[in-house]
Amino acid sequence: MGILWLLIIGAAAGFFATRVMQVRTGVLQTVALGMGGALIGGLVLRGLIAMTGALAGLVGAVLGAMLLIWILQRFGPR
Repeated sequence: MGILWLLIIGAAAGFFATRVMQVRTGVLQTVALGMGGALIGGLVLRGLIAMTGALAGLVGAVLGAMLLIWILQRFGPR
């Protein structure tokens, strides 16, 4: 079922991409374009999520540290 699903998704993605870009291709080229685009898009998306996740972790850590400093200044020993 996995290969069939890949072909269906590739065909759909290729179909939409060729229509948006106004390119005329055959069925095999359309499916290949869709599968290649899914591969490239998946890699780019994973990279963006990984960078955003690391950046979000850093921002969260800085905000948490700032909150801790504020609490210590406000309620800590004088």
